Amino acid sequence: MLRTHRCDELNLAHAGQQATLCGWVSKIRDKGGLIWVDLRDRYGLTQLVAEEGTTAPEVLEGMRSLGREFVLRATGIVVERYNKNPNLSTGDIEVRVADLQILNASALPPFLIEDDTDGGEDLRMQYRYLDIRRNPVRSKLELRHRMAQEVRKYLDGQSFIEVETPVLIKTTPEGARDFVVPSRMHPGQFYALPQSPQTFKQLLMVGGLDRYFQIVKCFRDEDLRADRQPEFTQIDCEMSFVERSDILAMFEGLFRHLFQQVKGLDIGEIPVMTYADAMLLYGNDKPDLRWTAPLVTLKGGQAYGASPFPG
Repeated sequence: MLRTHRCDELNLAHAGQQATLCGWVSKIRDKGGLIWVDLRDRYGLTQLVAEEGTTAPEVLEGMRSLGREFVLRATGIVVERYNKNPNLSTGDIEVRVADLQILNASALPPFLIEDDTDGGEDLRMQYRYLDIRRNPVRSKLELRHRMAQEVRKYLDGQSFIEVETPVLIKTTPEGARDFVVPSRMHPGQFYALPQSPQTFKQLLMVGGLDRYFQIVKCFRDEDLRADRQPEFTQIDCEMSFVERSDILAMFEGLFRHLFQQVKGLDIGEIPVMTYADAMLLYGNDKPDLRWTAPLVTLKGGQAYGASPFPG
């Protein structure tokens, strides 16, 4: 391993120990005889320090040559910081650099790699690999990862089996147009990318597996809208020998499990609303129950249809 610790691990318990860190240069503060560098990796940030008179001249010169997003390997002694930063997990310490290696230099990034960046959406998408280094983007990827792991854990505990179904398939009637892929071995013929694994999961039920799930990529060639895109990921499930109430109970349990394990929230029982009530009270099949003024229907001057759901 090129490093002994991650950039979120060091604290006062490590004072006096030697540590080697790897990461990206986040900020540089050069005060002449004293240089601080904030080194960042996926996990956190650690402050490096070099000082004239105590740091080797070549290391000091190397610190002065750094730019934003340079990739470093730094080795030094962990010491207590004079001015502590309570906002950092490593805010009580800093690393006095004894050896510095520039693993890769970097051109000046086109936008700041910070939570509140100056890069617009188009620019950040052009340099997506830089945007991923920002905390808000990385935290979303980590959230998605944790959710996927908890989905698998919960469904495995409910006797579901995860089966990976084919991506290159024969076209099937679905709700949108298929993306097609030409076949090299059969000129003039095409595969379709699946809009859902519907056919395959039904085959699995016929085959006796009885409970199947898959976190699957689906493709639909349709116009872009606020809630639609050409490819998306869904938690796809199928069950045999069950009734409607079994399905509702199973996946209400999944939602409660995800909120509890990923966000630490106990959401309690989820209210059930019929389609007829949703349209009568909210005029929408996906109502926002935070809205406390549902529709009221008048018959003969009398109001009826007040919402029984919490608002």
